[in-house]
Amino acid sequence: MEAINQTTRYLQSLSSELAAETAVLVDYLMIDAIKAGASDIHIEPWENTLSVRMRVNGVLTELVHLPLDLMEKISGRLKVMANLVTYQTTLPQEGHAVANPEVGGVELRISVFPTVRGEKIVIRLFDPSNRSFDLSQLGFEDETLTNLMELLSKANGLILLTGPTGSGKTTAIYAALYYLVQKYGSSISISTVEDPVECHLPTISQAQINPTQEFTYPIALRSLMRQDPQVIMVGEIRDPETAAIAVQAGLTGHLVISTIHSGSTAGVFARLINMNVEPFLLASSITGILGLRLIRNNCTFCTEPYEPDPMLLDNLAPEEVEDAIFRHGAGCPECMETGYEGRSAITEFLLVNEAIRETVMQKRPTREIQELAIQSGMNTLWHNGLQRTLNGQTPLEEICRVIAAG
Repeated sequence: MEAINQTTRYLQSLSSELAAETAVLVDYLMIDAIKAGASDIHIEPWENTLSVRMRVNGVLTELVHLPLDLMEKISGRLKVMANLVTYQTTLPQEGHAVANPEVGGVELRISVFPTVRGEKIVIRLFDPSNRSFDLSQLGFEDETLTNLMELLSKANGLILLTGPTGSGKTTAIYAALYYLVQKYGSSISISTVEDPVECHLPTISQAQINPTQEFTYPIALRSLMRQDPQVIMVGEIRDPETAAIAVQAGLTGHLVISTIHSGSTAGVFARLINMNVEPFLLASSITGILGLRLIRNNCTFCTEPYEPDPMLLDNLAPEEVEDAIFRHGAGCPECMETGYEGRSAITEFLLVNEAIRETVMQKRPTREIQELAIQSGMNTLWHNGLQRTLNGQTPLEEICRVIAAG
């Protein structure tokens, strides 16, 4: 448990927790979170305590509980780091900061939100030394990787990624852009419009929208079309205007990559039709839709055979249960007793062929598009996730949790 104990050890060394030096305490919180591989730190006033939790492998884990009297000091320290208004406590604020070199120099995105008990603070951690944008290292299935690289080699078309928040869409898009840079070098022009820019990529022109200055996705994209780009990355398609421009760009000689929120991979078409994009334009422009989820991997130090919940086994075919060797992590100091070690992606890649184009133009239900894609060879999220369980990479409970949540 050493990875999460530095904050506690520091507090125990004091005569009183209220005597903690704020800057030192905040640094220890960062150190513990970074060592645990956390993506976020949540500092939240509860009824009787200031709760500090960290999101590790997608799941919130308690780090420490502090006296409520420390809330204003910690909030003030983080606001100073992010150049926010320290005396403003009734409105949300957002800012960026860089942690002290002793902490590791990680980049921080700090969000402060007023609640009835005080300010809740969420810190997103970006460790540049620990970010991999290698497509082959994301854990994609071999078939998905091959199909994605093939679509990225085309001169035009719209590639969409869909999945819930925190499912790896941004990392996957950055990896796709990095792949293009490695493949074509300085001979390709790549531009992005994002909200916000999460990581700076070499040789790529990245822009961050600023709605307060009327620099929105549609305005940025219209201007960008006059910048002679070959590849355009749009952070997210949120509104009809952005959707229309992205679709048009994919039809007029540009390779466009973007994300969109949808309940399912096949449901992306209905989502865009509801944004008033004509079905024939979607059928002509969209070349592929990648559905993403992140699953936790079994800890390699404590993985062992186990028997899943019988109710979950009812979802499997008898022959699958018979041949499977189910494994899970028992919990050990290496994985902080969680049983898990890192995450990898499972995917569902819908390649748009002539049959699917025809179905989209006829405005057929999402269910029909899904069934047609499966008949055309698409492996679903459930199918690909189940393969990870059957080969012992993750427990069945994890697949059911992730697929059901998505």
